Amino acid sequence: MGPSGSGKSTLLNCSAGLERPSAGRVRLAGEDIGALREPALTRARRRRAGFVFQSFNLIPALSVWQNVLLPQQLAGVRPDRRWADEVLARVGLSGRKRDRPDQLSGGQQQRVAVARALAGRPQVLFADEPTGALDLSSGREVLALLREAVDELGQTVVMVTHDPAAAACADQVLFLADGQVHSCLRDVSAAQVAAVMTELSAR
Repeated sequence: MGPSGSGKSTLLNCSAGLERPSAGRVRLAGEDIGALREPALTRARRRRAGFVFQSFNLIPALSVWQNVLLPQQLAGVRPDRRWADEVLARVGLSGRKRDRPDQLSGGQQQRVAVARALAGRPQVLFADEPTGALDLSSGREVLALLREAVDELGQTVVMVTHDPAAAACADQVLFLADGQVHSCLRDVSAAQVAAVMTELSAR
Protein backbone atom coordinates (compact mmCIF):
# COMPACT_ATOMS: atom_id res chain seq x y z
CA MET A 1 0.00 0.00 0.00
CA GLY A 2 0.96 3.60 -0.42
CA PRO A 3 -0.21 6.93 -1.86
CA SER A 4 -0.46 7.41 -5.62
CA GLY A 5 3.01 7.51 -7.13
CA SER A 6 4.62 5.70 -4.19
CA GLY A 7 5.86 2.84 -6.37
CA LYS A 8 3.33 0.09 -5.61
CA SER A 9 2.68 -1.02 -9.17
CA THR A 10 6.32 -0.61 -10.15
CA LEU A 11 7.40 -2.85 -7.27
CA LEU A 12 4.79 -5.45 -8.18
CA ASN A 13 5.71 -5.39 -11.87
CA CYS A 14 9.43 -5.67 -11.18
CA SER A 15 8.83 -8.49 -8.69
CA ALA A 16 6.77 -10.37 -11.27
CA GLY A 17 9.20 -9.86 -14.14
CA LEU A 18 6.82 -7.60 -16.07
CA GLU A 19 9.24 -4.65 -15.84
CA ARG A 20 13.01 -4.53 -15.51
CA PRO A 21 14.43 -2.68 -12.50
CA SER A 22 16.92 0.10 -13.20
CA ALA A 23 19.06 -1.11 -10.29
CA GLY A 24 19.19 -3.91 -7.74
CA ARG A 25 18.22 -7.55 -8.07
CA VAL A 26 14.90 -9.37 -8.29
CA ARG A 27 14.66 -12.96 -7.09
CA LEU A 28 11.40 -14.73 -7.83
CA ALA A 29 11.05 -18.01 -5.94
CA GLY A 30 14.83 -18.12 -5.58
CA GLU A 31 15.65 -17.36 -9.22
CA ASP A 32 17.40 -14.12 -10.17
CA ILE A 33 14.99 -13.03 -12.90
CA GLY A 34 16.49 -9.56 -13.20
CA ALA A 35 19.45 -11.05 -15.04
CA LEU A 36 17.32 -13.00 -17.52
CA ARG A 37 16.72 -11.88 -21.08
CA GLU A 38 13.77 -12.77 -23.29
CA PRO A 39 12.59 -15.45 -23.91
CA ALA A 40 14.11 -16.93 -20.72
CA LEU A 41 12.34 -14.25 -18.65
CA THR A 42 8.99 -15.14 -20.21
CA ARG A 43 9.54 -18.81 -19.43
CA ALA A 44 10.46 -18.04 -15.81
CA ARG A 45 7.42 -15.81 -15.41
CA ARG A 46 5.08 -18.44 -16.85
CA ARG A 47 6.62 -21.15 -14.68
CA ARG A 48 6.74 -19.29 -11.37
CA ALA A 49 4.09 -16.53 -11.38
CA GLY A 50 0.32 -16.24 -11.59
CA PHE A 51 -1.54 -12.98 -12.17
CA VAL A 52 -4.86 -11.44 -11.20
CA PHE A 53 -5.49 -7.94 -12.59
CA GLN A 54 -8.11 -5.32 -11.82
CA SER A 55 -9.58 -5.60 -15.33
CA PHE A 56 -9.86 -9.44 -15.26
CA ASN A 57 -7.95 -9.82 -18.59
CA LEU A 58 -10.07 -12.72 -19.78
CA ILE A 59 -10.22 -13.55 -23.49
CA PRO A 60 -13.80 -12.70 -24.59
CA ALA A 61 -13.94 -15.30 -27.38
CA LEU A 62 -12.93 -18.17 -25.07
CA SER A 63 -15.06 -20.07 -22.58
CA VAL A 64 -14.40 -20.05 -18.84
CA TRP A 65 -12.70 -23.45 -19.15
CA GLN A 66 -10.52 -22.32 -22.06
CA ASN A 67 -9.51 -19.14 -20.21
CA VAL A 68 -8.48 -21.16 -17.16
CA LEU A 69 -6.29 -23.53 -19.20
CA LEU A 70 -4.81 -20.92 -21.56
CA PRO A 71 -1.69 -19.86 -19.57
CA GLN A 72 -0.52 -23.46 -19.24
CA GLN A 73 -1.08 -24.06 -22.94
CA LEU A 74 0.85 -20.90 -23.85
CA ALA A 75 3.68 -22.10 -21.61
CA GLY A 76 3.81 -25.38 -23.53
CA VAL A 77 2.76 -27.32 -20.44
CA ARG A 78 0.15 -30.05 -20.53
CA PRO A 79 -2.71 -28.62 -18.43
CA ASP A 80 -3.60 -30.42 -15.24
CA ARG A 81 -7.32 -30.67 -15.96
CA ARG A 82 -8.15 -32.35 -12.67
CA TRP A 83 -6.56 -29.51 -10.71
CA ALA A 84 -8.22 -26.93 -12.96
CA ASP A 85 -11.55 -28.61 -12.19
CA GLU A 86 -10.80 -28.36 -8.48
CA VAL A 87 -9.91 -24.67 -8.55
CA LEU A 88 -13.04 -23.89 -10.58
CA ALA A 89 -15.03 -25.72 -7.92
CA ARG A 90 -13.26 -23.74 -5.21
CA VAL A 91 -14.29 -20.45 -6.84
CA GLY A 92 -17.87 -21.72 -7.24
CA LEU A 93 -17.98 -21.84 -11.04
CA SER A 94 -17.98 -25.54 -11.88
CA GLY A 95 -21.28 -25.16 -13.67
CA ARG A 96 -20.15 -22.23 -15.83
CA LYS A 97 -17.30 -23.85 -17.79
CA ARG A 98 -18.89 -23.31 -21.19
CA ASP A 99 -19.95 -19.72 -20.56
CA ARG A 100 -18.05 -16.82 -22.06
CA PRO A 101 -16.89 -13.86 -19.95
CA ASP A 102 -19.72 -11.59 -21.16
CA GLN A 103 -22.21 -14.05 -19.66
CA LEU A 104 -20.74 -13.55 -16.19
CA SER A 105 -20.90 -10.75 -13.64
CA GLY A 106 -17.77 -8.78 -12.79
CA GLY A 107 -17.31 -10.76 -9.58
CA GLN A 108 -17.65 -14.04 -11.44
CA GLN A 109 -15.13 -12.92 -14.06
CA GLN A 110 -12.63 -12.09 -11.34
CA ARG A 111 -13.22 -15.51 -9.79
CA VAL A 112 -12.36 -17.03 -13.18
CA ALA A 113 -9.18 -14.95 -13.14
CA VAL A 114 -8.29 -16.31 -9.69
CA ALA A 115 -8.96 -19.88 -10.89
CA ARG A 116 -6.80 -19.26 -13.97
CA ALA A 117 -3.94 -18.00 -11.81
CA LEU A 118 -4.18 -20.94 -9.38
CA ALA A 119 -4.55 -23.57 -12.12
CA GLY A 120 -0.89 -23.21 -13.06
CA ARG A 121 0.25 -23.83 -9.45
CA PRO A 122 2.37 -20.65 -9.35
CA GLN A 123 4.99 -20.17 -6.68
CA VAL A 124 3.79 -16.57 -6.30
CA LEU A 125 0.41 -15.13 -7.25
CA PHE A 126 0.55 -11.40 -8.00
CA ALA A 127 -2.73 -9.50 -7.59
CA ASP A 128 -2.90 -5.89 -8.80
CA GLU A 129 -5.97 -4.15 -7.31
CA PRO A 130 -8.01 -7.39 -7.63
CA THR A 131 -11.11 -5.83 -6.06
CA GLY A 132 -10.80 -2.38 -7.64
CA ALA A 133 -13.48 -2.92 -10.30
CA LEU A 134 -15.90 -4.86 -8.09
CA ASP A 135 -18.79 -3.99 -5.83
CA LEU A 136 -18.36 -4.51 -2.10
CA SER A 137 -19.93 -7.97 -1.99
CA SER A 138 -18.00 -9.31 -5.01
CA GLY A 139 -14.79 -7.80 -3.65
CA ARG A 140 -15.24 -9.64 -0.36
CA GLU A 141 -15.76 -12.91 -2.24
CA VAL A 142 -12.52 -12.47 -4.18
CA LEU A 143 -10.57 -11.58 -1.03
CA ALA A 144 -11.99 -14.65 0.69
CA LEU A 145 -10.79 -16.79 -2.22
CA LEU A 146 -7.28 -15.36 -2.02
CA ARG A 147 -7.23 -15.87 1.74
CA GLU A 148 -8.40 -19.46 1.26
CA ALA A 149 -5.62 -20.03 -1.29
CA VAL A 150 -3.08 -18.92 1.31
CA ASP A 151 -4.53 -20.82 4.23
CA GLU A 152 -5.57 -24.06 2.53
CA LEU A 153 -3.30 -24.32 -0.51
CA GLY A 154 -0.17 -22.71 0.90
CA GLN A 155 -0.20 -20.13 -1.91
CA THR A 156 2.00 -17.04 -1.64
CA VAL A 157 0.08 -13.92 -2.70
CA VAL A 158 1.52 -10.45 -3.28
CA MET A 159 -1.25 -7.87 -3.63
CA VAL A 160 -1.38 -4.16 -4.40
CA THR A 161 -4.53 -2.48 -3.10
CA HIS A 162 -5.87 0.95 -2.18
CA ASP A 163 -8.49 -0.56 0.16
CA PRO A 164 -7.61 -0.77 3.89
CA ALA A 165 -10.16 -3.57 4.37
CA ALA A 166 -8.49 -5.61 1.62
CA ALA A 167 -5.04 -4.96 3.08
CA ALA A 168 -6.26 -6.08 6.51
CA CYS A 169 -6.91 -9.54 5.03
CA ALA A 170 -3.16 -10.00 4.51
CA ASP A 171 -0.63 -11.47 6.93
CA GLN A 172 1.51 -8.37 6.58
CA VAL A 173 1.18 -4.96 4.97
CA LEU A 174 4.14 -3.19 3.40
CA PHE A 175 3.73 0.59 3.14
CA LEU A 176 5.60 2.55 0.46
CA ALA A 177 6.23 6.27 0.20
CA ASP A 178 8.24 7.96 -2.56
CA GLY A 179 9.60 4.65 -3.77
CA GLN A 180 10.90 3.66 -0.33
CA VAL A 181 9.66 1.22 2.30
CA HIS A 182 8.06 3.25 5.07
CA SER A 183 6.93 0.44 7.37
CA CYS A 184 5.74 -3.14 7.52
CA LEU A 185 2.97 -4.23 9.88
CA ARG A 186 1.57 -7.68 10.67
CA ASP A 187 -1.97 -8.68 11.60
CA VAL A 188 -3.40 -5.18 11.36
CA SER A 189 -6.98 -3.95 11.27
CA ALA A 190 -8.48 -1.85 8.48
CA ALA A 191 -8.51 1.11 10.88
CA GLN A 192 -4.78 0.75 11.56
CA VAL A 193 -4.05 0.52 7.83
CA ALA A 194 -6.17 3.61 7.17
CA ALA A 195 -4.32 5.54 9.89
CA VAL A 196 -0.91 4.82 8.31
CA MET A 197 -2.26 5.74 4.88
CA THR A 198 -3.61 9.03 6.22
CA GLU A 199 -0.19 9.79 7.68
CA LEU A 200 1.61 8.97 4.42
CA SER A 201 -0.82 11.00 2.30
CA ALA A 202 -0.27 14.05 4.51
CA ARG A 203 3.51 14.04 4.02
